[in-house]
Amino acid sequence: MEKIKFFDTTLRDGEQSPGCSMSSEEKLTLAKQLERLGVNTIEAGFAASSPGDFDSVKEIGQQIQRSTVVSLCRASKNDIDLAIQALSDSKNWGIHTFISTSELHMKHKLQMEPKDVKLMAVSAVERAKKATENVEFSPEDATRSDPNFLVDVLSETVRAGATILNIPD
Repeated sequence: MEKIKFFDTTLRDGEQSPGCSMSSEEKLTLAKQLERLGVNTIEAGFAASSPGDFDSVKEIGQQIQRSTVVSLCRASKNDIDLAIQALSDSKNWGIHTFISTSELHMKHKLQMEPKDVKLMAVSAVERAKKATENVEFSPEDATRSDPNFLVDVLSETVRAGATILNIPD
């Protein structure tokens, strides 16, 4: 029998809506409610984005006991290290790392070649995997990515240790 698992991004994504922001206390209250509802994984925030978000991710990670708490990270050493620092004292935690894989984003946003993007994705997953078994990888702008390149990047990140693949638009 297959089991459905819930991954909630409200604490991070919710703040990207105009006029929506939460205090650390409000985020913790919501995280506790999500855990109470049985959400399997709570994306607590983006620890590298600000000292306030770092503290909020850390507090949520320390307070939540049954759900897995993750921090979103760009595929960069600094982001991953800050997420590890914020969550390493947590009971159940993980890293969700991402990098753009569409030709448009690679060229204009990242100014990187595909081979360098793939290397960065793999390196990010390997770095996160050294600290936790729970590593999620997302190829940002996946639906506009070359399908062969997308499969190649996803395959390589799984080989590097990604346990969950998230295919966002």
